[in-house]
Amino acid sequence: MTLRSEQWFKGEALRQFSHRARARQLGLNAEEHLGKPIIAILNTWSGINPCHMHLRERAQQVERGVLAAGGFPFEFPVSTLSETYQKPTPMMYRNMLAMETEEILRSYPVDGAVLMGGCDKTTPALLMGAISADLPVIFVPAGPMLRGNWRGQKLASGTDMWRFWDDKRAGVIGDEEWNEIESGLARSPGTCMTMGTASTMTSAAEALGLTLPGASSIPAVDSAHYRMAAASGARVVEMVLEDLKPSRILSPEAYTDAVTTILALGGSTNSLIHLVAMAGRSRIPLSLDDFDRLSRVTPVLASVQPAGKYLMEDFYYAGGLRGLFSRLTERLHLDRITVTGRTFGADLEGAAVFDDDVIRPLDNPVSPEGGLAVLRGNLAPDGAVIKYVAAEPELWKHTGPAVVFQGYKDLQQRINSPDLEITRDSVIVLAGGGPKGGPGMPEYGMLPIPDKLLKQGVRDMVRVSDARMSGTSYGACVLHVAPEAHVGGPLALVRTGDLVTLDVEARILHVEVSDEELARRRAEWTPPAPKFERGWGALYYEHITQANEGCDFEFLSRPGTNPEPNAL
Repeated sequence: MTLRSEQWFKGEALRQFSHRARARQLGLNAEEHLGKPIIAILNTWSGINPCHMHLRERAQQVERGVLAAGGFPFEFPVSTLSETYQKPTPMMYRNMLAMETEEILRSYPVDGAVLMGGCDKTTPALLMGAISADLPVIFVPAGPMLRGNWRGQKLASGTDMWRFWDDKRAGVIGDEEWNEIESGLARSPGTCMTMGTASTMTSAAEALGLTLPGASSIPAVDSAHYRMAAASGARVVEMVLEDLKPSRILSPEAYTDAVTTILALGGSTNSLIHLVAMAGRSRIPLSLDDFDRLSRVTPVLASVQPAGKYLMEDFYYAGGLRGLFSRLTERLHLDRITVTGRTFGADLEGAAVFDDDVIRPLDNPVSPEGGLAVLRGNLAPDGAVIKYVAAEPELWKHTGPAVVFQGYKDLQQRINSPDLEITRDSVIVLAGGGPKGGPGMPEYGMLPIPDKLLKQGVRDMVRVSDARMSGTSYGACVLHVAPEAHVGGPLALVRTGDLVTLDVEARILHVEVSDEELARRRAEWTPPAPKFERGWGALYYEHITQANEGCDFEFLSRPGTNPEPNAL
């Protein structure tokens, strides 16, 4: 076959001579790379991203695999989207990494790529860019960290942080305990060890067929993770020779199976936004209604926090994602191809479950339905989402008076005021946390319960916003209300005291205000000023789509192809 990279290196034209000469400048002998598949290793390692701090070392294992299979690797450092540090939110930069991924693969002399990531936004960003570039790629998940530990208790990053923070504000624990938890919460490289957004999205990548079988469940520091990285490097060389591209792997059935997987895992609400965006890049229709339809018939089988009891390390030893798949075979499309070149069904040979309490059988699920519900009504005409399996069941159907905050700063300033009129029956509403209003749709959605209610023992309330929440979060939090308040969505029109109704079973989110009154309020509403005047923020603000559309940029998700660069 003719390798794509030969456009740069093969021939007697001046530019090809120059490319070969510059390879010699890199210290490469001709026989090392000429005529071999050139593999880009897109590495999201960074000194400030603890989820990925082991990926610099893992890249060495990937290189080993590429070389052993007869390819030649080049490592490319790409943007790191650190959920732990980047403000206002790495969600604002997901599309930046997607653009970077696509253009690196398009503009350099590479035949295929290994994508290395795992922290929440990194996985969809890398895959979105790779789908658009459509070169042979394989994804290497960063893997979950080891479980935390404090005074003999297993700690879950994110989930237990929220729980103990509420306890601290309620006076249940003090500064000494809080400081000990700080040192025991996250104690190894890797992503959150709950079924947060990171593990949800790496599992979705495996369900789509873009990783080696079992790759997403391996803990970051397990030696199996080293071996998986090397095997991925070797396999992508073979994929180049087979011309096995994402467009051959990502069928409508693959996306359906990814949704089923997310639901059976009790996965993160953020997955709806990311998977819709990824499907858009594949030109495959996928909507919130598809998630809701499948949620009605897909049981939650993984008892992993925040929707269950266990952590990702336990999930791995119980059989991992392949074990979960083995219990869903009648609901999955087993004849489709994956990065292995085999069928999805063939990849599941030998899969088994070793702990029925961690990965439940179909007749004893964590929940008989998928645990995610898409809500609609006059408050969310384009949809909203709730992870109701992580909420108190008595709140699944609730009507209460709204306590409205206009933006997160307003909430921070007033939520713990002794004068705030709020009870456990109130509905906390945050407007201005969406894609444009946030900006970037930050993870504000697990809105804090006021200190005075925490001290009364309240641990859950109905909360409504156009923001997201961490996949490690929990509670009766209605999220992603679309259209968002910042563009004039109905959430901008809610007033304190309005009655808000949540009905999970009926899939309703409604404000008890007449159409005439809402129209009057809309006529008085003034659009807010843009958040940015220049730079990336201005580009983001001008082109970002709403949550139900995947928060992609219109010019990235539109149909069409770009020509190969002129390498001559």
